[in-house]
Amino acid sequence: MSNSIKLIVGLGNPGADYERTRHNAGFWLVDAIAEDLRASFTSEKSFSGLVAKARVQAEQVLLAKPQTYMNRSGQCVGALARFYKLEAQEILVLHDELDLFPGQVKVKQGGGHAGHNGLRDIQSVLGSADFWRLRLGIGHPRTLNLTQEVADFVLHPPRREDQMAIDDCLTRCRAVMPLFLAGDFVRATAQLHRDNPV
Repeated sequence: MSNSIKLIVGLGNPGADYERTRHNAGFWLVDAIAEDLRASFTSEKSFSGLVAKARVQAEQVLLAKPQTYMNRSGQCVGALARFYKLEAQEILVLHDELDLFPGQVKVKQGGGHAGHNGLRDIQSVLGSADFWRLRLGIGHPRTLNLTQEVADFVLHPPRREDQMAIDDCLTRCRAVMPLFLAGDFVRATAQLHRDNPV
């Protein structure tokens, strides 16, 4: 067993204009997890984000949605980590992933940010890449035969069939969240990777 997860951060951009866009897949999942844990988000200015608190097996678990726009996500994560004295490996970041098809998900600890501005900022602020990531596949315009530029692609809603695949992925992620919260990363990872659509 490793450290259990004490903070779950969904990445996205605040505001109604961005709500249904691909870049907000992390927000979609953290909202669903908050629902499962019966936790409500409140605005916490000192943490530059929306924060929810839940109790799991008598342990406090924090959920967060940075409200700084994607490229400043580290501001919220860093403030929470400092205040609650969290190690990087106790943090799980949920984010959209261009390199995976819609509906696919990969679990990863550490490593690079692959050009993802939210991850880049979190890494920089924490001074560590050791946090866990749930990479939620949204596809890439080239692999989906679209001519959009990447920046434009991530800021638009998915096509209907892609949204259905992503929603299915979110459901599978919700199902294994108790394993993450218990620190059983091996089983959580095996289950998610096994059920990935090919």
